[in-house]
Amino acid sequence: MRKSKGFTLIELLIVMAVIAILIAIAIPSFRGMQNEARKTKAQGDVRVLKISIESYYKNHNNLYPAIANYQTTLLGASPRILEANLYDPFVAGGATPYVYALSGSGPSDSDYYIIYSVGAGGAGTASVSSAGVVTVSTVDAGTIWDSNGHL
Repeated sequence: MRKSKGFTLIELLIVMAVIAILIAIAIPSFRGMQNEARKTKAQGDVRVLKISIESYYKNHNNLYPAIANYQTTLLGASPRILEANLYDPFVAGGATPYVYALSGSGPSDSDYYIIYSVGAGGAGTASVSSAGVVTVSTVDAGTIWDSNGHL
């Protein structure tokens, strides 16, 4: 009688089935952790942008930066306010800045601003009125925002 020195087909199939089950359990958990990491990054970035905009306001004659290329304005401000552009982690491609809006038509007639991420659903919106009232979309409950206005 000859002794075999390998695994049988049944043993290999069982090992592959166990590995497949472990992968099936791990993938949803990993995706949940990725979404939590994106949410935490967006919250931190929005907070940094709010502080940067407030600093710009105090150092530039009580004017907020213009909406167009606002992060470039913050990067070039003196004293230096922002070190690098910050991008919304929920937008595919990773090169879309957070949305920034003013309550008026421009920096000279705006008392309020809002910065927001589109959120996990990718469709979140927010706005701030001239009275400082913030409106956040209810379609996507994942919108992450900060403002000097109020709800």
